[in-house]
Amino acid sequence: MNDSDTDACLMVTSDKALAVRAGDTLRLRDARGSKRKMRVVAANQDGCLAELNKTAYFTDGMQIKQRRAGKTHGRMRLTDLPPREQHLTLRVGDLLTLTADDDPVDPPSNDNDAEIARIGCTLPHVLAAVGTGDPVWFDDGKIGARVESASAEALTLRITQVAHASGRATLASDKGINFPDSTLPVRAPTEEDIETLGFAAKHADIVEMSFANSAEDVIELLDHLERLDAKHLGVVLKIETRAGFENLPAMLLAGMRLPRLGVMIARGDLAVETGFERLAELQEEILCLCEAAHVPVIWATQVLESLAKKGAPARSEITDAAMSVRAECVMLNKGPYIIRAVTTLNDVLHRMREHRTKKRDLLRSLHVAEREASFRKPSESPLAS
Repeated sequence: MNDSDTDACLMVTSDKALAVRAGDTLRLRDARGSKRKMRVVAANQDGCLAELNKTAYFTDGMQIKQRRAGKTHGRMRLTDLPPREQHLTLRVGDLLTLTADDDPVDPPSNDNDAEIARIGCTLPHVLAAVGTGDPVWFDDGKIGARVESASAEALTLRITQVAHASGRATLASDKGINFPDSTLPVRAPTEEDIETLGFAAKHADIVEMSFANSAEDVIELLDHLERLDAKHLGVVLKIETRAGFENLPAMLLAGMRLPRLGVMIARGDLAVETGFERLAELQEEILCLCEAAHVPVIWATQVLESLAKKGAPARSEITDAAMSVRAECVMLNKGPYIIRAVTTLNDVLHRMREHRTKKRDLLRSLHVAEREASFRKPSESPLAS
């Protein structure tokens, strides 16, 4: 069958040849135990096209009965079902267990509200540093929770906030986890970072240090670059935690051993770690500190995000992009409309450079004022009554 207009294509096996016809009914019990039936609307020697009117969950090996005129004409089983990324639907008040074991598990069924969802953490040793009452955030702050009980093996979390009007949100795999009030035993650079530096020393121009939190982190990175004879590499410190912000002056002084040093305001994690309401203030302070140190700044995270991904910007995004003129570099995220986003950003920054340089207003003459003056007669005064 031509599957270009179908929602799913399923492969089946059978012990005997099956002759499926239009009008046959295919009956099954899905992965949740729900009875479902599909009506065959077309069939040929390659397969059949069937309609399903209710949601069904399929698994490998599931049995399907072929029925015609009230009788069973054959049985088949699903095979080679492609894997599908699992996700959790969480609501305010739900319990979630975060474990040191990151082996994949099946999500709880929607029919069993008493079942507690469980997910793993890729850095299991940090769980021991999290205490009861600490906040936890997922997916760049879209889902908030608080720790109800804690151990080195697992945390029991109560969902307190979701960024959706329906009161529920979806948590997919490989999403970030933030512990803003917990002092985590995580150092930068990590062992994996150190292994990667050897390749970067030969092939890269710049390395970015994620979660730079202290001057000691920066000194350690510079020592490794010196060991690899890679002092030619530029280094960008990504400021994305409260500790990173508070220790920024010391990190700038430590990083000035290098001829090329930069700072990225990683506003996604920084907002989650310090509170969204403080982000505007923190990015202003980071800009001031880096300008005083003559260190260039990268303005990052969600710049013209709607334009890059959907083709049309939000009004607030244009204002945000305009404010980024105070940094030396602006980072855009990928999207199908990224070329349009780059063009728009270039236009906005070109205009804004005539009004501001870094943290200083230029107070240039305004075109609108010149236009207004051209409408007046020479004898008229703008202050005349």
